[in-house]
Amino acid sequence: MTQPNAVWQPPAEVSREQCLADSREVLAMPDIPLKEYEDLVRIQAVGLEWDVGAQIYEPEDPGRIVVGADGRKAGAYLLSGGDGDFKTMAPVARLLAGKFGFKVATMTYPGRLYLDDPSRNWPGDTIDPDGTIRTPIWLTGEHITPDQYEVVKDSSLRERYGTRTVLHAKPGTTFWYRLAGWPAAFEEGGKEVMARNLPDGEYSIYVHGHSTGGPFVFMLSQRVPNVAGVMAVENSAFGYINEAKLAVQGSLGAIGDYEARVTETSRVDPFYELYVRTWRDKARYIGPEKLGQDGPVALMRLPMVIEEVMAAWDAARNQPQFKCEYVVSTNIEPSLEEGARVSAGRMGLDEKGTEALVRQYLSYGRELQGPGVKPVPPVLFCVTKDSRDHAADAYRSMVMPMFARMKPAPKTALMHFQAGVHSYWTPEAELPLGVAPGVAKTWHDAITGGYFLSGNGGNG
Repeated sequence: MTQPNAVWQPPAEVSREQCLADSREVLAMPDIPLKEYEDLVRIQAVGLEWDVGAQIYEPEDPGRIVVGADGRKAGAYLLSGGDGDFKTMAPVARLLAGKFGFKVATMTYPGRLYLDDPSRNWPGDTIDPDGTIRTPIWLTGEHITPDQYEVVKDSSLRERYGTRTVLHAKPGTTFWYRLAGWPAAFEEGGKEVMARNLPDGEYSIYVHGHSTGGPFVFMLSQRVPNVAGVMAVENSAFGYINEAKLAVQGSLGAIGDYEARVTETSRVDPFYELYVRTWRDKARYIGPEKLGQDGPVALMRLPMVIEEVMAAWDAARNQPQFKCEYVVSTNIEPSLEEGARVSAGRMGLDEKGTEALVRQYLSYGRELQGPGVKPVPPVLFCVTKDSRDHAADAYRSMVMPMFARMKPAPKTALMHFQAGVHSYWTPEAELPLGVAPGVAKTWHDAITGGYFLSGNGGNG
């Protein structure tokens, strides 16, 4: 298809006034009638069966599906951070499908979908008063029992996380083997969900992984032939780039000019560890966001802030709220290798097969290179004003230069929204869905305006 004469170019900065105007414009647009349904897929990976779910949003009238500048229908693949499921990304999915006509697939990580109930709402709390602890469900009817793990209270990262509750799987248990095998299951599940719902030849796919989901969609971007671009809104980069960024960016460094005193060191999470989230994880985001929005005076309202933290946790408890993705998202290579070797041992692989599986696992945290490899597609990075983890300066000084050193280097650009927080659909004053309406408009304009066609310039 002939490239458009006027290619859409991303602004380097989106003012708060523009965020407000975009929100009003998009929310006032007529709604497109939608179909919403679940696609539950049983896959095979590393010799095990896994049930992987995706929620699909699409216009009832197929003729309403938006067509991109390349002449193909526009599909979006959305992935939450590792603690969530499809419900996390539902506000964004409904904007993309219901206002702009995208077909959207929101996938849930293996083990995160509550397969015991059609509502998919996880019951109770992650740690109930009787000591019961929530654990993943990787296959319908299979449950991880308390005899399969040890409970560990970890205070090594207390200044950042508070006291963490982690579960360590016991060797030889189902839990042990599932934690060793899930990275391969994620790859196979992602490829299958896109092939079934956004097939090559009909759709171009634009992937987005919020937060921890970012390294996973970057990984899939080279493994799915019709992924045409990465919409990296508060979306971490490949694991090794994320690892480098976290090593130098203070944990509060994204908030205005506040000087960080806490830095993230290289993570050492073992493959057999599951982090069980609590209200503390809401606090570690809401605190910095209040600092950015209100300044230090927010501490004078600490009781109210604590109430907001607990209310936010109550609203989020029906999502999984446990996490083991750090081995990929921060490229913990020793843990990836050990997980691969444990899976290979269970499968009875010989030395050649074992080393191949190790190479497969180690490739998850880095871009693929070499002859015949699909290049990393164009990327549009977007960060918000009061993001806790995504500082615009870190993107300019580290993330984008690291992308520029890739061979071949993908096109990149950076947009800095002067409103919003890390979960960019979070309401704030005059923005009932945060900056998500403006983000959805950006996706639409970039895709239909030719940004993701090869050879176009960006601001980065």
